[in-house]
Amino acid sequence: MLTTDCKFLENELLDAARLFKSRPQSVVHSFRFENGVFYNDFSVDGENYSFRDEAEVFDELHYKRLERRFAKLALYKILSKKYGEKTPWGALTGIRPTKLAYMEGEEGRDFHPLFEQMQVSPENIALVEKILKTQKGIYEKKDGNTDYFVSLPFCPTKCAYCSFITAPIEKTRRFLPDYLECLEKEIEASKPLVGNLRSVYIGGGTPFALDTPDLRRVLKAISRLRTNGCEYTVEAGRPDVFSKDKLELLKDYGVTRICINPQTFSDETLRAIGRKHTVADFYKAYEMSENYGFEINIDLIAGLEGESLEGFEKGVEQAAATGADNITVHCLCLKSGAKLKEETCFLENDGVSQMVLSSREILSRNGYLPYYMYRQKYQAGNNENTGWTKEGKACVYNIDVMEETANNLAVGSNAVSKRVYNELNRIERLASPKDLNTYIGKIDEIIEKKRKFFE
Repeated sequence: MLTTDCKFLENELLDAARLFKSRPQSVVHSFRFENGVFYNDFSVDGENYSFRDEAEVFDELHYKRLERRFAKLALYKILSKKYGEKTPWGALTGIRPTKLAYMEGEEGRDFHPLFEQMQVSPENIALVEKILKTQKGIYEKKDGNTDYFVSLPFCPTKCAYCSFITAPIEKTRRFLPDYLECLEKEIEASKPLVGNLRSVYIGGGTPFALDTPDLRRVLKAISRLRTNGCEYTVEAGRPDVFSKDKLELLKDYGVTRICINPQTFSDETLRAIGRKHTVADFYKAYEMSENYGFEINIDLIAGLEGESLEGFEKGVEQAAATGADNITVHCLCLKSGAKLKEETCFLENDGVSQMVLSSREILSRNGYLPYYMYRQKYQAGNNENTGWTKEGKACVYNIDVMEETANNLAVGSNAVSKRVYNELNRIERLASPKDLNTYIGKIDEIIEKKRKFFE
């Protein structure tokens, strides 16, 4: 039970409380701001605490930022001491750590003191520092920059951990002809809205779940707007839907990068999460893809059901041994809609934290550099998702999207467009319907809304 006299802070304080395995029975909070001082008073399970933080306030936005920061940090300190627990990212919640580091730099400050104040671990401060270094030469805050996303929300089967709005393609195939027609129409209408095109990304779902003629329609439509030879990624997806004709099609249309997502190198774990492919299928798909000269991304997940630390570490070693250009290590994150979601899964997994640390050591040893990172609610062990790259092989799309520095023009069902106003430090979002039938029925309305949104 948490109550506060400042409703603006209620969710922030709840997020801070949820960082801990142990939970207080009651938290009562009061806040006031007087003469440049932020006062936060707490009663936690009947014990009283008071905090006083002085800070110069520049404007309303800065005031709100400090209000959140001091309140969360105060509660974090109370609970950390009360339960003897520390979390890898300390009191940081609700923001990408690298984005916060960049904000500090833009305001003329080194980010280290703030992260230390928020009790972020030294290892994670060092991780942020390395990511900012790897992003040099790619990171760019410039109004008008655009990344283009195409949603193909179709999969062979639905994985047990997945919360995306997808369904087995055999259940949704009847929508595919109309969906592709609407997608072609939306792509054509969006051409005048594209600014300086930085990258194109076709995601899912599993785009390779489509048959080759259907996939060709999408690639042909995109070819009419991608005229500058920018980075072009297709999240091909699961190894069991790869074929030479699909790979040849991608090469013909100028795709530069593909994602092959094994998620694990254990056949037993693959069966447990509902995947219909094997580790051998992954190697077959990888070898096929290498023949076409694509840059290759691989995804792994730490914390999958039944996977041991030793098994996960072996998988990271195997991923690194492929020589893939990018390897992303995700931590299991269970949201509404995921079959595996249970209350006990939230943050309470020390094994995942060790998996994350091991993956950092293994990938660093094999020549990989961390180049992007983001965190989510309900993430096992209160950890993060980190993308690792061979030198000079970082994915522009991933950096732009995670740092939120460029417009994201997203088309298709369940696609969320973002308009980024860097000078104003503001981001606006426009979401398309998640349901396929609704998207198809409202395509003209969606196109008009998007035109107004970007123009």
